[in-house]
Amino acid sequence: MSDAVSYFNEVLKAAGESGTSDVHIKAGSPVTFRISRKLVSGEFIPDQAWMSELIDNICPKHLKPGLDAERETDFSYLCPGVGRFRTNVFQALGRWCIVMRLVKNQVPSMEQLGLPDILKTIAESPRGIILMAGTTGSGKSTTLAAMLEHLNSNVRKHVVTLEDPIEFTFEENQCIIEQRELSLDTMTFQRGMKSALRQDPDIIMVGEMRDAISFQTAISAADTGTMVMSTMHTTSSSSSVGRILEFFKQDERDTVRRQLAGTLKAVICQRMCPTVDGRMTPAQEIMINTQTVKKAIEDNQLGKLAAIIEASEGDGMQSFNQAVYKLAQEGRISREVAYEKANNAQAVKMMFDGIFLSSGGIVG
Repeated sequence: MSDAVSYFNEVLKAAGESGTSDVHIKAGSPVTFRISRKLVSGEFIPDQAWMSELIDNICPKHLKPGLDAERETDFSYLCPGVGRFRTNVFQALGRWCIVMRLVKNQVPSMEQLGLPDILKTIAESPRGIILMAGTTGSGKSTTLAAMLEHLNSNVRKHVVTLEDPIEFTFEENQCIIEQRELSLDTMTFQRGMKSALRQDPDIIMVGEMRDAISFQTAISAADTGTMVMSTMHTTSSSSSVGRILEFFKQDERDTVRRQLAGTLKAVICQRMCPTVDGRMTPAQEIMINTQTVKKAIEDNQLGKLAAIIEASEGDGMQSFNQAVYKLAQEGRISREVAYEKANNAQAVKMMFDGIFLSSGGIVG
């Protein structure tokens, strides 16, 4: 092990002990840690030579040609005694930079994350498409991993994952699980999905849906009775169907929309909220493909989805307004955080005053 890697591991050990979520390392600047969402700089300032030696030692061999050609890459780095880091290497102003996010070794349970029980029911669905939506850093991958771990603990299924890179490593319990990493085990998501369909899967988990081909393959897999779970970048569950359609050409969208109406199981959108005890907890908008949702999608009335979610708590759905209100009522987040994370802060203030908006008007 080189001196650079030895010292690097000590830096990561200190990061793990301090509760760091992200580590920023670049030539000519102090190593910086994100702790409780705040950036804290250390004393060590690496130079370009140290960064080059480090990257040469930690970058997987199969990714080095791409790094040389494209000047950036992604991979997982396992630091002994600390855990796995999701790692991005890139250049800025010709200087090497590394940004790493610590991924806990043990897959957290749904109870530990404070997820609603309806997610267990959704995860146990025999077929369809489940999408975890949200912005970068909203915990989508962690929630999806917890849902898979729930299945791993309770049902006998064959799971194939396609990830870039692999974050959580699952230990087989009830499920048979094959985790495949992009560029290491398969060259593209599209090729990996095509192969996965020939591997007798019950569940295919795709790290992220990125294009029309990915979504069309997912729809085809769901049509054949497979459950497909994935993430996407949208800010609400109700807007996700429209965002999916944007991946397709205009003359394809009506067909894809009808296919989605038949194959979509649920869309869960997530926002992370600081708790009163200094931790973080997810607030989730949950849209389940009930007959009402299905008809709205089929009829291209996507603008109605937000109102349908708001009015369908009895079916297990909830809006962001309802989610943050519940978290505040439970004492897990403050009212100020609830207002900040809500879609409509004024509506949440009214809820605290005992005034609830429904599809039929105001309920006192």
